[in-house]
Amino acid sequence: MEQEDTLQPKKVIVWFRHDMRLHDNEPLIEAIKRGDEVYPIYVFNSKRLLGKTKHGFRKTAAFRTQFKIEAAADLRKQFENIGCDLIIRIGDPAEEVFKLAKQLNSSWVFCNMERTQEEVDVQEELEKKLWSIGQELHFFRGKLLYHTQDLPFPVAHVPDMFTQFRKELEKYIQIREPFAAPTELPKWTSEVETGELPSLADFDHYEIPPCDFNTFTIKGGETEGLVRLNGYLFETHAAKTYFDTRNGSLDELDSTKFSAYLSQGCLSPKQIYYTLKEYEKQHGDNKSTYWIFFELLWRDFFHFIAKKYENKIFHSEGLFDSEIEYLEQDDRLINAWIEGTTGFPFVDAHMRELAATGFMSNRGRQNVASFFIHDLKQPWIVGAEYMESLLIDYNPSSNYGNWQYIAGVGTDPRPDRYFHLAKQAKRYDPSGEYVKNWLPELSALPIEKVHEPWKLTNQESEEVDFILGRDYPQPIIQTRWMKRARSSSQG
Repeated sequence: MEQEDTLQPKKVIVWFRHDMRLHDNEPLIEAIKRGDEVYPIYVFNSKRLLGKTKHGFRKTAAFRTQFKIEAAADLRKQFENIGCDLIIRIGDPAEEVFKLAKQLNSSWVFCNMERTQEEVDVQEELEKKLWSIGQELHFFRGKLLYHTQDLPFPVAHVPDMFTQFRKELEKYIQIREPFAAPTELPKWTSEVETGELPSLADFDHYEIPPCDFNTFTIKGGETEGLVRLNGYLFETHAAKTYFDTRNGSLDELDSTKFSAYLSQGCLSPKQIYYTLKEYEKQHGDNKSTYWIFFELLWRDFFHFIAKKYENKIFHSEGLFDSEIEYLEQDDRLINAWIEGTTGFPFVDAHMRELAATGFMSNRGRQNVASFFIHDLKQPWIVGAEYMESLLIDYNPSSNYGNWQYIAGVGTDPRPDRYFHLAKQAKRYDPSGEYVKNWLPELSALPIEKVHEPWKLTNQESEEVDFILGRDYPQPIIQTRWMKRARSSSQG
């Protein structure tokens, strides 16, 4: 009997989560080393894809759902290219992976570890189920630039200030090289139903209509992610000017657009880093190329903060149990913000872009969050949940970390991290081109008034046949800088 057991092939299931790629995938590499047969599986988590947040938003809106579908389709194609297939399921990941493990009588399940609560709940439930049949779940860490064990401090002592975190890592800790993508996988001996790729309709979404505005498309998958990486660096050399363009919102090359691929793991941050280093070796480094690495560091920082403070990243009081007073939640104000009808063009343009594409520039996110928190006086957690729903590049630690940062209850807690909308708009959209793209009703307004249409004179309004309140909403509130301007004029 012992001899028969030793002859049984070692079957390893690789559970793909937010690591939808072949390159730099340690669970996959280890499975190939340790197993005789490797069975990759991706589960569309129906609870997350069909569920709602505490404030009633869809947890995953159509654009991110579509991105996941495209990423799974690409992953399946890549496995087919190396003589294997990707098993696809829809449902509870813990249940679906367990059923496959039981069916195959596998030796192990390998996956990358997640640290935020919903993902932790799933992996812990799967671990319990596997234990019940004598199988093990093995965890790996492949989401970040830096591995936890390489840090110069324990997770409990991760600095709360980004600058300190950066200084202790960037000059002293070597980033591990990414794993190469495998070129072949052993054939399966077990018959397994591979499953069909779902559609948007399977998750109660309509097909996404073509966008009528000047915008760009972010398509899911490792193949697309690597094309974007190579294109942004070696084909267009946009990396050379990133520092100067990164706050733009209209042009496809204003910023890297790597975030969605990082979010679903179609690109490894280590792959980006080493490709960037190769670019610098060939074409030279400058402030812009460094700043791409700088943004990857911010991403790591928020992930380690989430590990350190756990569920506090989702608490209204923030990481340090701050006391913040808000006016009572006002659905009228929140809906105007969501619909892009606040009467503040720089906010409205960004919110309409988000609704139409699932994307918004980082500069836009900072401004709409500041407006929501400090001008509308609404609970930051509601805005964060809406972004969780809509953003194609959502990940929990970065989204909630950034909202807490603006609200003054997260890292570097300042009580009033306020963005002056008019100044921001004129600085980052000086010609009004971005605003006019998403708010065509303002297209005839003069440049100096497009960000503040309430300042139009009667003569200017007549010349362009524009009436505030008819063609575009009146501002729904008086911001603090509007009040100051009024006081100054009256004084």
